[in-house]
Amino acid sequence: MSIKKQVLKSKPVCKVTFKLSKAEAQGAKTAFLVGDFNNWSETSHEMKALKDGSFSTNIDLETGKSYQFRYLLDGNTWLNESEADSYSNSGISNEENCVLEL
Repeated sequence: MSIKKQVLKSKPVCKVTFKLSKAEAQGAKTAFLVGDFNNWSETSHEMKALKDGSFSTNIDLETGKSYQFRYLLDGNTWLNESEADSYSNSGISNEENCVLEL
């Protein structure tokens, strides 16, 4: 897993790239980025499946904020990002959300 942040000088936006390796994707057919930036929609941010079996997506997020998120594989398996800035209790069972600080 990896997160790459690129802050734009021209406006208060950070281009963030999220990537899941083939091993992390666990043979999934689909992967979605789900978080508070998309109202936890399980279908609005589909990650692109790459030829090597990994998944990737880029989104622009406002700087100066923190965002909670997780990955959703094949509509039923939740996965956390190992390179998240921190983690927060999701309020659902003992699950944790990843936190991205911008």
